Amino acid sequence: MITSELARNILNFLLFQIGWFACILYPNLLGPALVLCFLLVHFLVVSQNRFTELQFIGLGTLVGSLLDGLWFRLGVLDDGTGAALITPPWLVAMWAIFMTTLSHSLNWISRKIRLAFVFAPFAGPFAYWSASRMGAVEFPELAFSLIALALGWLVVFPALLLARKSLFPELA
Repeated sequence: MITSELARNILNFLLFQIGWFACILYPNLLGPALVLCFLLVHFLVVSQNRFTELQFIGLGTLVGSLLDGLWFRLGVLDDGTGAALITPPWLVAMWAIFMTTLSHSLNWISRKIRLAFVFAPFAGPFAYWSASRMGAVEFPELAFSLIALALGWLVVFPALLLARKSLFPELA
């Protein structure tokens, strides 16, 4: 286990970034499999409260995956076939690796919760837009998709931070 908070945050950030790209570049099974390996590394060397953090990551992954599933059903997102009715595994994996950042490299944003309301409507949609530019997902209607994603992230991101603070205080 890494004792330096700075070192843990840097490793957490790197694992997230590499995991994000792995899911975008290899959305079938390789990307999600790599994220599972990164999650194992995270729990072995970064996490300070493994069981509690696992519960928080599980909660956030479920919430995020349900939201993405809704986006596919409503036509906000498309997998290129128009047939996706559930959240693809690469997006589920991406939510799991993203959730690790909320207690580590993105923990700073929870200290000033208003920042979550400022950044989330831009950062969340930007990640999906970036994924669309790399061919992982499509926006059937760009403006509608970006607005829907912004509204979703405006609600979900601060809610996840508040859930962490109230349900998992040892992570805060």
